Amino acid sequence: MGRCGESLKADINKNVDMIAARHREREYFASTPEYKHLAHRMGSEHLAKMLSKHLEVVIKSKIPGIQSLVNKTIAELESELSRLGKPIAADAGGKMYSIMEICRLFDQIYKEHLDGVRSGGDKIYNVFDNQLPAALKRLQFDKQLSMENIRKLITEADGYQPHLIAPEQGYRRLIESSVVSIRGPAEAAVDAVHALLKELVHKAISETIELKQYTALRVEVSDAAIESLERMKQASKKATLQLVDMECSYLTVDFFRKLPQDVDKGGNPTHSIFDRYNDSYLRRIGSTVLSYVNMVCASLRNSIPKSIVYCQVREAKRSLLDHFFTELGKLEQKQLSSLLNEDPAVMERRAALAKRLELYRSAQAEIDAVAWSK
Repeated sequence: MGRCGESLKADINKNVDMIAARHREREYFASTPEYKHLAHRMGSEHLAKMLSKHLEVVIKSKIPGIQSLVNKTIAELESELSRLGKPIAADAGGKMYSIMEICRLFDQIYKEHLDGVRSGGDKIYNVFDNQLPAALKRLQFDKQLSMENIRKLITEADGYQPHLIAPEQGYRRLIESSVVSIRGPAEAAVDAVHALLKELVHKAISETIELKQYTALRVEVSDAAIESLERMKQASKKATLQLVDMECSYLTVDFFRKLPQDVDKGGNPTHSIFDRYNDSYLRRIGSTVLSYVNMVCASLRNSIPKSIVYCQVREAKRSLLDHFFTELGKLEQKQLSSLLNEDPAVMERRAALAKRLELYRSAQAEIDAVAWSK
């Protein structure tokens, strides 16, 4: 084997044709008595086959580990690329589509908060179920309708010519002075819901992964959403306070018509202006007014939340970014680009990751082909 190897090496060094050199090698082993019986297992050709088979076994044993490493690396690259976001489109139409799609994702997340799919929307119900009733209770209508206040308003309402039977104007002033105080809790409920809707905007902004990629767009979407909520709040405040004002301006006549009449306890116009009504009659007036105000308060406790939901919550779900979309349609390509002004370092990182991912996927395909081959 040694002499034959030296002979083969000498032939190669002399630029002897490889095929001829191997032919001479085979003849040597076939004609030499010492190697004749082993000729089929001798020579460089057999050695190459044995080494190749051994190398194949070693490689195949390492393939599962290599596959696992390649797959893990591909998953990591895909995850980072997903975190960095998609590359920006070059044309105006593509940029517009990208912005609209990102805004749609934000809007969907915001609606999910309001609908209970995500947390936060339940706090709005808490305003209606706890905060508003507590604020109405703190008004303490019974203390507002003290004997002193009733006497004062009833007497002043008579003016220079006292009522003959009942101080109607006094009733109206007493009711109005109590009901008008409901404006405070109503306005506070509007503001509380507005604050919660704003809070959910910030929450949805932070949960919209695509917006993290574009700082300028994130600021614009946030500002546009807050501006929309502000407009909705003003509309809601106007509508909600009108509910209270309507109760002040028009009393439910049937309520008073059904009350038992007792003219004997009425005022006596012949008495002094400060002693026109006795205490019993004033207490009766206070009780009647308190019953009516409580009835109105109970009604407003239900109608105020309806007004707020209609003007604020419903509109926030329907048209939070409508005004922004209208303004977006007027922008030119340069202005659209400014909204998608991505960090150059992020763009370079994405390009590098994309190249690496392409190489690893190619390697994955080749390794899989080897692994499945027999």
